Amino acid sequence: MLMIGSHISSSKGYEAMGKQALKLGANTFAFFTRNPRGGSAKALDLEDVKRFLEIAEEHSFGPLVAHAPYTLNPCAAKPEVLDFSRRAMGEDLEKLEALPGNYYNFHPGSHVGQGLEVGISRIAELLNQILTSEQSTMVLLETMAGKGSEVGGRFEDLARIREQVERREKVGVCLDTCHVWDGGYDIVHDLDGVLAEFDRVIGLEHLKAIHLNDSQNPMGSHKDRHAKIGEGTIGLSALCAVINHPLLRKLPFVLETPNDEEGYAREIHMLRERYRDE
Repeated sequence: MLMIGSHISSSKGYEAMGKQALKLGANTFAFFTRNPRGGSAKALDLEDVKRFLEIAEEHSFGPLVAHAPYTLNPCAAKPEVLDFSRRAMGEDLEKLEALPGNYYNFHPGSHVGQGLEVGISRIAELLNQILTSEQSTMVLLETMAGKGSEVGGRFEDLARIREQVERREKVGVCLDTCHVWDGGYDIVHDLDGVLAEFDRVIGLEHLKAIHLNDSQNPMGSHKDRHAKIGEGTIGLSALCAVINHPLLRKLPFVLETPNDEEGYAREIHMLRERYRDE
């Protein structure tokens, strides 16, 4: 069965997110752990969590992909930005233990002129400070488009972060189709080659989720502009090849396309129709 969903607003709580996912035809979803532009997180309502877990079990939901706020920069130069990143990620991971066994995705950040090596070391250092042996949530490094001083535009960036993390078994990868395409990986004409490169550099066993997005830009543009499924430069055929690839088809797929709820429901239905059940 295809595990697919979209980003859903967390403003009304977990039960409401679960019901909204079902309305869209989804069996997984992503949500921001707090306002995507930063700020404090809402207090955890354990009764709300319990009601959601009942919905998820009844409808066989796949793993959820929680998303850290965009304002995090785990390799920032400013101490106050690093401190916020450390505190926010630590708080988020603690709360996610109420939903055991899911994923926490974050952008590796920008080294802002400090250099790639410094950026990689700072991200790994932060992860070493917040990861615990007891946690059930896996943290996912997201592949990025490589714009500006962004870390994560190459698979090697993520591999080097993992190598410096002490509890690397708690760290996986989320591959964003728009980001890798904009980053210069040809998933349209050579998906097998891209996956072989990922396997060589990182290891496909560490790939845990896919952000399924089309792109507004040509390959290698390093711009990170998402498009609706089938309306961008990647195209519907190539994205259907992603969801049906034998090395990827069991992963959760999350749509981050520029859509409203009706648009997400339409895309989920369209992709389900093109998914080849084994």
